[in-house]
Amino acid sequence: MITQRAIDAIEVSDLDELLRVVDGFCESAGWDELVELRARCQEAVTRGKQLWGVDEHIRYRLALEAPPSFAGPVLSEGAARFALGPLPEVASSTKTWSDLEPYIEHGPERATFAAERAVRGEFDVDDIADLPTRLQEWEPSYELATYKSDKVDAPSPKPLATKPIDLGDKPTVVADADSEGALADLVQAWTTESNGRCETITVEGSAADAVRALGLSKANMARLRTDEAFAWMAWAGASGGAHGRRRGAAAGRYGAWWAVAMLCDLDWPPDLSVFADSVNRLRFYWFDDGAPGTGWQLRLAIEDPDTGLAWSVSAVDSAD
Repeated sequence: MITQRAIDAIEVSDLDELLRVVDGFCESAGWDELVELRARCQEAVTRGKQLWGVDEHIRYRLALEAPPSFAGPVLSEGAARFALGPLPEVASSTKTWSDLEPYIEHGPERATFAAERAVRGEFDVDDIADLPTRLQEWEPSYELATYKSDKVDAPSPKPLATKPIDLGDKPTVVADADSEGALADLVQAWTTESNGRCETITVEGSAADAVRALGLSKANMARLRTDEAFAWMAWAGASGGAHGRRRGAAAGRYGAWWAVAMLCDLDWPPDLSVFADSVNRLRFYWFDDGAPGTGWQLRLAIEDPDTGLAWSVSAVDSAD
């Protein structure tokens, strides 16, 4: 049973007090009481009480901190619009597939949770859509979010030291809407839900030519290993930028694979041996214009020596 204190807080819509009550139940592992509190908040919403935020916060805390038998059902309810991140990713940060699998209904959230656990290197998950459950030898240890009761930490990969390069003359720009769209999709949350902007371009030539085609007169570059490039693409694809909704590590990994498939004109779902050969022939670079980096950034140049094409994506977002 929840306390009279909690009931009184519901009736006067005291959000601060209700959040303290939630904290107390979590600290004492009062999961049944937390479920009851959520039900009472939901009932109060039908009477005009503005407690939907408390309801969402309880879902988040159950996914993050509660035992699997409590976490699984809240994932199965579907997306939590105002949580700090997608609940399958939230739960995957503290629970394994074998822990939670018996308690999640079949559906999108179950598949996403499986994909999130695959990103974390868990191999005994169910099949996930399109991508292998095991990380490939050329994939990175992806950057993962750390969720806490009131915040999420989602650091980018380590910034690279770049060196000045000669950009040369303007190259020949070509149309490649599929490839450019896949690169832009990595930062869609930045550009549609936040303050971000993104530019992509395709050229005949080298990665440096693709950077020049963006209009830069000078630039610095650094060669990236394949795993480093995938780490950056997946981090961007997972991130919501400054103000957008976070999409999760599984979505980021999927976006990175999709982008490379489009660059190399591969069928989808990808044949793993063909994909490996294709991704390993690409050359990836990080670039900048010499200005201090701030906020969220994705600045990649990619060249394919087999086709003679190169691409660049320059995306930034900020909290201002």
